[in-house]
Order: sequence, then structure tokens, then C-alpha cells
Amino acid sequence: MAKFNKKYIKPFKNFFVLTALGFAIWMIFFDTHSWLLHRDLNKDIEALEKEKEYYRNEMKKDKKAIEALSTEEGVEKVARETYYMKKPNEEIYIIEYEDSIPKTKEDE
Repeated sequence: MAKFNKKYIKPFKNFFVLTALGFAIWMIFFDTHSWLLHRDLNKDIEALEKEKEYYRNEMKKDKKAIEALSTEEGVEKVARETYYMKKPNEEIYIIEYEDSIPKTKEDE
């Protein structure tokens, strides 16, 4: 058993191995530029990149909506479909199917 312990402990008696090991531990855990800090920062960067892509897609959707509303036909379509507006002397019938109506507590 003594040979076994000496075999593995002997390298740690060397000054250079101890110094390198101490330096590695310091750089990984305690330094201001530690590996742990960089790992957290990289996660933050990835999250921000995803958020950036999300907002770019939203901007594309908004540009399409602005282009649709820039024409007279687009404004009329939105006014009719969203706000149920109508022209004078015109009647609008809204057809709702039973499964499209939200249920209330009284209906159940």
C-alpha cells in the first residue's frame, strides 16, 4: 500500500507541478477572467443573440403590416375585418360557429 501512495503523491512534491496546479485552480475559479465567468457570459451572449433574432423577425412582420396598411385597400381590409366598420347603406352579418365562441362558467 505504501508504494501505491508514493507513486501518486510523488509528482505533487515537485515545486513546478504544485505551482502549475495552483495557477490552473486560480485561473479556473478565482481570477477576474475565470473560466466560470466566461461560461456565464457566453450563456448571456447566446440568450441575447436569440432575443436579437426574435426582434428581427418581429420587425419583418411589422414591415409587412406597414406595407399592407400603406394602401387604401389594406386600410379598408383591416378596418372591416378587425373593427367591423362598414360603408354607408351596407349591412354586415357576423357568423360565429358554436366551437369558436368562448365558453363561460354559466354555459358549463
